[in-house]
Amino acid sequence: MKRPAVVFLAGVVAAICTGEVIAQSGPIAARKAMMKQNNDNAIAMVKVMRGLSPFDPAQIDAAFAQWADTAEKILGLFPDNSKTGDKTRASSKIWLNRKEFDAKAAAFGKALADNRDKAKTSVAGLRAVIPAVAEACDNCHKDYRVSE
Repeated sequence: MKRPAVVFLAGVVAAICTGEVIAQSGPIAARKAMMKQNNDNAIAMVKVMRGLSPFDPAQIDAAFAQWADTAEKILGLFPDNSKTGDKTRASSKIWLNRKEFDAKAAAFGKALADNRDKAKTSVAGLRAVIPAVAEACDNCHKDYRVSE
């Protein structure tokens, strides 16, 4: 009778440990995927600005929508259990300066909201607003992303 109890207990411990690993890597994987989308959209916008891709207001809007989604969701992807692991480049400063980190994410969202409509008007409009968006994005990376 002791053997089934030990096997059951070992299964419970394994499930808890597996859950911890998933919980720790889940937010990291999610934010990495989100940042990859951000970068893919940034590359697409640069191609439009350089005349390598056609100007398409729907594509511009989709990029801004994805970036806005990042600004909205990013704060929830830095729980305390995601400080390390999975080759994260998140700086420990995020958790030490949470209010400032949150403010920078909000500033990124504001830059997007303030410039989204202007970006969709023309290539010149896109070129005019991308520096403000990029600066808001870089402000966070400069302080809260560890260099490779």
